[in-house]
Amino acid sequence: MKARGKAHKFGNDIDTDVIIPGRYLNTTDPEELAGHCMEGADPDFPNKVRPGDVMVGGKNFGSGSSREHAPIAIKATGIAVVIAKSYARIFYRNAFNTGLPLLECAEAAAAARPGDEIEVELESGTIYNRTLGRKYQAAAVPEFMLKLIKDGGLIEHLKKQPRRKK
Repeated sequence: MKARGKAHKFGNDIDTDVIIPGRYLNTTDPEELAGHCMEGADPDFPNKVRPGDVMVGGKNFGSGSSREHAPIAIKATGIAVVIAKSYARIFYRNAFNTGLPLLECAEAAAAARPGDEIEVELESGTIYNRTLGRKYQAAAVPEFMLKLIKDGGLIEHLKKQPRRKK
């Protein structure tokens, strides 16, 4: 799976309240959540992001509460992948469960600038910053997690599995 788009860069310790403020947790509609994604850090973010773009964060991205609304909001904006130095573990799991791919790569996250053209190959974990002409290596996304992403998340993946007889 490949992704290629413009980088939208955010800093360290971006928590789930920044990703999607708590006042919007009364909805599970992805489109509505997307309209408020990152408004605490950049109120114009939903208007700037385009399908296929890449979100870049620092350390401890997705910290805070364990709400699934955060990765759902990011995915619904059209972000194809998030690259960060590190993730809060529950956010990491929630992201893959909702079909949002993540890569951990401190070097790529540090070097990326807003607007850089980034290309990612999830199977290999390769990150190309086309603007800077640099290549970075993250850990490849394991095959079973790629299946979750391809299927649109854990629930959709489970719906495709054969039913077991009792």
